[in-house]
Amino acid sequence: MLVFIAQRLAKAVVVLLAIVVLNFMLIRMAPGDPAVVMAGEAGASDKIFVEQLREKFGLDQPLPVQLYRYVKGIVTLDLGFSFRQQMPVAKLIGERLPATLLLTGTAFVISLLFGVIFGTLAARFAGTWADTAITILALIFYATPLFWVALMAILLFSVAMDWLPSFGYETVGANYTGLAHVLDVGAHLILPATTIGLFFMATYARMTRASMLEVKRHDFVKTARAKGLRDAVIQRRHVLRNALLPVVTLAGLQAGTLVGGAVLTETVFAWPGIGRLMYEALLQRDYNLLLGVFVVCSAMVLAFNLITDLIYRSVDPRIEFAS
Repeated sequence: MLVFIAQRLAKAVVVLLAIVVLNFMLIRMAPGDPAVVMAGEAGASDKIFVEQLREKFGLDQPLPVQLYRYVKGIVTLDLGFSFRQQMPVAKLIGERLPATLLLTGTAFVISLLFGVIFGTLAARFAGTWADTAITILALIFYATPLFWVALMAILLFSVAMDWLPSFGYETVGANYTGLAHVLDVGAHLILPATTIGLFFMATYARMTRASMLEVKRHDFVKTARAKGLRDAVIQRRHVLRNALLPVVTLAGLQAGTLVGGAVLTETVFAWPGIGRLMYEALLQRDYNLLLGVFVVCSAMVLAFNLITDLIYRSVDPRIEFAS
């Protein structure tokens, strides 16, 4: 297993460097000049001031030189300096990353847990009204845009019922500590995490249902029934465990994309995560900050893919590690 992990890490480094180079070239090809944006915000857009800004931040150098300097910084774990925020990119991301991990981690647990539960129930009662109801709800949540679900949740639970806070990470000016702070953050977390979780829960529910119905037709399930095992035992030990492999595959692929895919939800709920930070960097043409977020998101995708491969072994011991 250690050899497998070492080989995957070596490949991940190569892939990450390739992503860094590709993202750098794509960002530089985008229209807009960050020096012009900064000069316009400063109220001095004359050519001399713009050229001074370009020289200060190295934007006057040839593109290969800029690429070499950036890749050299990435290798030394230096993500660069934010033009707009006047702070190191690593520090900015470090301040926002915990909020995003909390949001996406909670949404991932909600979606996977309830998706598997509802998918199992749908497969258990296939062809009944319960199966139909779960399928219809899953399709509705899958087809509904996230921003619409977010806005409707705010209108219902925040505006109309006044049950939950609608925006932010915590109550501004409350200065809660200890358990009160945890409960306050938890209250702010419910709506955005559930909004993201509903979409992916629908996907996992449909995948679990289809996979369980497929596994039920296998011979080893028929053999277990012939031995006289209780249906609950068959469903849990034989059907569900074997049906989880495609669900684990899908969950592993989506876990990493959740971090970078929370841009819309973080923007709607004013959640101070890296998704909202990436959106702000895009509007401000803050190339280094935008590239830094891309690098972190790419690294997390690769890490989650490795973790998924390791989980395969615990779900199905028959799977062997291979490079």
